[in-house]
Amino acid sequence: MEKQRSWIAKAEQHLQASLTPVPHELNELDWKETLSKDNERTAQHLSAFANQQGGGFFVFGVTPTGQAQGIALEEAHRIVQRLGNLVRDALEPPQKIDHHAGRLEGKDVLFVYIQESMQKPVHLRGKGIEHSYIRSGGQTRKMSRQEIANAVLASRHVRYEELEALPCEESEIFKLLDCDQFLKLLQVPGATEKESVIEQLVNQKALYRSNGDFSITNLGAIAAAKDLSRFPGKERFPVRVIKYKGTSKIEGESEKEFSQGYGVGFQELIRYVMARLPTSEVIKDAIRQNAPIYPEITIRELVANALIHRDFSMTGTNPMVDIFSDRMEITNPGPLLPSIKIERLIDVSPESRNELFAKLMRRMGFCEERGSGIDRALVEIELYGLPPVKFINGPNSFKAILYSPKSFKQMTPEERLDACLQHCCIRYYVANDPMTNASLRKRLGLKDVQYSLAWRVIDMAMARKWVKPRDPRNKSKKYAAYIPYWA
Repeated sequence: MEKQRSWIAKAEQHLQASLTPVPHELNELDWKETLSKDNERTAQHLSAFANQQGGGFFVFGVTPTGQAQGIALEEAHRIVQRLGNLVRDALEPPQKIDHHAGRLEGKDVLFVYIQESMQKPVHLRGKGIEHSYIRSGGQTRKMSRQEIANAVLASRHVRYEELEALPCEESEIFKLLDCDQFLKLLQVPGATEKESVIEQLVNQKALYRSNGDFSITNLGAIAAAKDLSRFPGKERFPVRVIKYKGTSKIEGESEKEFSQGYGVGFQELIRYVMARLPTSEVIKDAIRQNAPIYPEITIRELVANALIHRDFSMTGTNPMVDIFSDRMEITNPGPLLPSIKIERLIDVSPESRNELFAKLMRRMGFCEERGSGIDRALVEIELYGLPPVKFINGPNSFKAILYSPKSFKQMTPEERLDACLQHCCIRYYVANDPMTNASLRKRLGLKDVQYSLAWRVIDMAMARKWVKPRDPRNKSKKYAAYIPYWA
């Protein structure tokens, strides 16, 4: 009730101000007898109120001359339903309305509140940003190019994670978010009472509160949603895991979609993936047992990396984990940022599209400090003696491919080169040692007598300018050592 009062009192004040001393239109309020059948024009009004500072109000049941006419209950229900559909389906980004049955001159009237959007400009869906509207002189009109530019610039300082995902009532917060698990993962103490939980959600930027109104932020939805599909535009955000029979996508064996937020659902996701990986027999504590062929640390880091670096503006495709008998592919929507090169994924602090979310995942313990996650993943691959991870940067996605064990003979020339580069980078960054023929032989599973094969790979990496001699003056291959090209 307190939340309602915060806007209803304001709406009643605007209504009285618009009716006295003579009826006149306001930017903040528009009164009508009933709702127009013209959905597009109504959507324009809704866009304008959402772009208006402080939002705006409709009052239904008032004649064009400002006289109270009243409105029937059935008509009020119809209006609320239509407006609710329009703010969800006809606007980009989607909005939400609130309503209240009031009285004017002894007659029933309907108040409808459209709150100011955190992300501007709000425009008509399917028609582009140039179809954004604003209130001016009590009328609704198209925004000028300059007004659109100003609205965009004003919103740029707000990061994606801070933008509104869904306005909601206080009671809906706990239905939409797994608050307990979210705060538990962040090790937030003392948040047991409803009000203290809400306060912590606000502090963690998962929730936005203004004048008694609540909105779940994109960060809150992405990290803590009980079901991501309940948030507009995030229907394809859940991670899909598919296990196939054999090496192709012809026949699937199992499939599951993880609809929880990436933070609260991460542990379950990793457990599910690990349980469906191909296994190999190992001896542990003198007991033979089957273990996944890929290291869990690598899986955790690469999956976390895919989630924190995905392009959230791409809403038409899911993050994917595809498991085959000979490989595993982890794909996230969106390519690498232009400033990041594949060959520099090791020993670098990459830019992130979603730094707030990345920081949150690190605090939850699901990935390493910035720039070290990929390093750790690749170190584990070497320790397991697996082929190098293949990174593919496409126009609309980024993919990491892990391969089951291969001998040197089974590796392609490109795989041998990738192994050489990754090994050289890891030696230089982790051990502060250069790569040598001997270290590369060990990495590639070659015997000492196969040193010529290792030289061949090093020469190819040199020709590609991926590695360079540590000491260019040394002409003896016997004592040659190599470092990454960027060192």
